[in-house]
Amino acid sequence: MSVSQHQRKLTPEEEQVIVHKGTEMPFTGKYYAFWEKGTYVCKRCGAKLYRSESKFEAHCGWPSFDEEIPGAVKRLPDLDGMRTEIQCANCGAHLGHVFAGEQFTEKNTRHCVNSLSMEFIRDR
Repeated sequence: MSVSQHQRKLTPEEEQVIVHKGTEMPFTGKYYAFWEKGTYVCKRCGAKLYRSESKFEAHCGWPSFDEEIPGAVKRLPDLDGMRTEIQCANCGAHLGHVFAGEQFTEKNTRHCVNSLSMEFIRDR
């Protein structure tokens, strides 16, 4: 089965974030203070989104990445008219928001991602 054909059943909390574009409470997500080596994938379809090497501590309350896997994330204007939403490019799952110009890393980009939107696969 290809990644695009597989969508796993979501819990009500996951659905609130992934489908209804909610946000988990800051500092509560299982990947916020998580530093294992591996790949973060979309919770709904399993598409690869981020590598652990791009994760950094932004002290914002959510997992932060300064680079996605090429082609994995699409950017859309947020309904609030101020932010840029990020979604899984494969299935459209809401991931969070992307910010630029904050100077956290040399790439000057912060993908602020809900832990509920991702699963983690450890490097072997």
